[in-house]
Formats: sequence, C-alpha cells, structure tokens
Amino acid sequence: MNVGDRVRVKESVVVYHHPAHRNQAFDLKDAEGEIAAILTEWNGKPISANFPYLVSFPNKFRAHLRDFELEVI
Repeated sequence: MNVGDRVRVKESVVVYHHPAHRNQAFDLKDAEGEIAAILTEWNGKPISANFPYLVSFPNKFRAHLRDFELEVI
C-alpha cells in the first residue's frame, strides 16, 4: 500500500472520535478512504508505529490503522 491508494476497512474497528458519532462507539468496517500517510520516521529518526497507516475518510475524518485491517480497492 502506498500514499494515495483507495482502501476499505475489512475488519471491525471501533472508534470513538468520529465527528458524527462523538463519544459513541462507531464501527469502521466497510468504510472507504484514502491513505494520507505512512508513518515510518519522526524528526528524521526511524519509528515503529503500532498504527502506521493514516487513512482519510470523507467528512474530514482521519484514523490510524494497521495493515491487516485494510484492503486496497
């Protein structure tokens, strides 16, 4: 997966920061978005992020996800 790829969340991922469902459990399964960034370094130093894929969804919503939770469309 690369920055700019269209992806779909293939597993059940519950978030609590979705703008339309603030402070409520919201499942991202089958939601589609675009990879905005892949986090591999911070201030020039390599990092091992637990959730390295930053995915932008419609409605100005972004979430950090793992590679096995996503599939390329």
